[in-house]
Amino acid sequence: MIDLYSWNTSNGRKISIMLEELGLPYQYHPIDINAGEQFSESFLAINPNGKIPAIVDRNGPDGQPITLFESGAILLYLAEKAGSELSPNDPGKRHQVMQWLMFQMGGVGPSFGQALHFYKYAQERVDYGIQRYMREVHRLCGVMDDRLKNREYFVDHYSIADISIFPWLARWEWLDLDWKLYPNLSRWFQLVSQREAVKRGLEVLA
Repeated sequence: MIDLYSWNTSNGRKISIMLEELGLPYQYHPIDINAGEQFSESFLAINPNGKIPAIVDRNGPDGQPITLFESGAILLYLAEKAGSELSPNDPGKRHQVMQWLMFQMGGVGPSFGQALHFYKYAQERVDYGIQRYMREVHRLCGVMDDRLKNREYFVDHYSIADISIFPWLARWEWLDLDWKLYPNLSRWFQLVSQREAVKRGLEVLA
């Protein structure tokens, strides 16, 4: 059994989707970040960085419990645990998946997160912040749209790269993104949205 400590955020959704895709048994423990529960003593004992998501796998390597935080690390661990081609065994394909996973971790996540803050949540309007991060959001969307030209997924098949990127695009309405500007990205988003495991992964945190 895997204990998932999470909340209904883009990073949190990655792991619930992944668990549903793999069919691994898990128990969801909501950590209300709006109430500051991520800074509670009990949660900091799981993730000293005070961020969701985090997992405790009660049957980790060698049958011993293991605690993990950082969504990218969790995705890689779960794929390896399940022996899943969501992180391919073939070295060439695996490194391609890793490349787009790191693209999400280092680019899409931080930039979309800051854009959401300045565009939607900031208590006062900061034009510089809005312009800076929305410009980067559109640049990244262009990179992804170009990558998805003549291909269904970011690598040869559906993988943790797609799982990591999808939840950030699922906030598209909050950023008023115009899908007509990114037809290939839009097609990919609709394709991933239709997966039953993705639907379940979104619903469990809602």
